[in-house]
Amino acid sequence: MNARRKSQDDRIRQAVFALLHSPPSAHGINRTTWKMTDLQRISRQQGQSISRDLISAIIEDSGFKWRKARIVLTSSDPNYQAKIETIVKILSELKNDEAFFSIDEFGPFAVKKRAGRKRVAPGEDYTVPQQQKSKGNLIIKAALERSRNQVTHFYSNKKNTQEMIKIMDLLRIQYRNCTTIYLSWDAASWHISQDLTMHVKQRNDEALTEGYPIVKTAPLPVGAQFLNVIESVFSGMARAILHNSDYCSVEAAKDAIDRYYAERNEYFRAHPIIREQGTRSGDKSGSEVNFTRVIIVKIASFVGEWLQSDGTDEAEDAIVDLKKRWRNPDFEWLLTASAMTTARRL
Repeated sequence: MNARRKSQDDRIRQAVFALLHSPPSAHGINRTTWKMTDLQRISRQQGQSISRDLISAIIEDSGFKWRKARIVLTSSDPNYQAKIETIVKILSELKNDEAFFSIDEFGPFAVKKRAGRKRVAPGEDYTVPQQQKSKGNLIIKAALERSRNQVTHFYSNKKNTQEMIKIMDLLRIQYRNCTTIYLSWDAASWHISQDLTMHVKQRNDEALTEGYPIVKTAPLPVGAQFLNVIESVFSGMARAILHNSDYCSVEAAKDAIDRYYAERNEYFRAHPIIREQGTRSGDKSGSEVNFTRVIIVKIASFVGEWLQSDGTDEAEDAIVDLKKRWRNPDFEWLLTASAMTTARRL
């Protein structure tokens, strides 16, 4: 038989596929993936006298390809879906006199010369010393208000319950004209402590008489920090302010970060809406939609449909489509949306 006819022989093909679907260790080979030499040797031991070229042809004709595994984000929380549905419900029913905050910390990080990507001239070296003396450390505590897309931040020395109480009290004052504020954070120990719960209850008991909003919590599932939208805001800040930086002091770094968030907040105060450029059905009329509603609809779609799917191709296509359809210079939240589409439950 010539090589072409052999590659179509079902008996030979089945023998090759049987080997491919079994680990090399099952045949006494100390490897996790097959080599052509090993496939040929084991095949001959099993009575199939075939060449490496024939094995390669059979594999290629069947569509087998080398592919790198994707790291899939997961959560071990048994109440994962219920917590996500609660957050989506709150956002979908959020009123004009209510506010929803995604809260987290960034850091601690050292203030020193930092690496990054930038354009350099031909022949110019771009290096960063591996060993450096830090000028100091910073921790940023921040809250992203989802409907207005405004960031409230300050600097702290530790990650503990007292800092959580501090940001809660700050938000109560800053958004005193609201009737209710929702606080959403991950399951870090200082985010779910009894002292914090008691403090929230105490503040709510005083809210009506003192004219402050009611505080409600909407915790994220355990191990699902990737669903916290403010993580993508931190990522945008790091790329713009920290990468390629060499600040002379901690205060200089703080000034740059403060200016970044001030300019960001000012932009979204001036551009509170996004213009939709059309729909999948081909409607090009365009309509103005509130930033919150866009997030609500897309998060609901990601959680309800793609989160439980086997692949991520549809989700990645949707992210590309979103970038085309909504003209917005700041796609920070899309990073988190993309992460959500690849999330899986254990």
